[in-house]
Amino acid sequence: MAYVISDACISCGTCAEGCPVGAISQGDTQYNIDASACVECGACEANCPVSAIAAE
Repeated sequence: MAYVISDACISCGTCAEGCPVGAISQGDTQYNIDASACVECGACEANCPVSAIAAE
């Protein structure tokens, strides 16, 4: 199951910096995870300072 970023995202970019496969990119209002590229490693969830990322 891929990870998703909730509306609690503060667009700090920490998740994208820590993603080993580059599956996270800046969207219009927050960062987004490309589910087809996500390898479900959990690095983004562990790095998010506001707990805005969870398994879908």
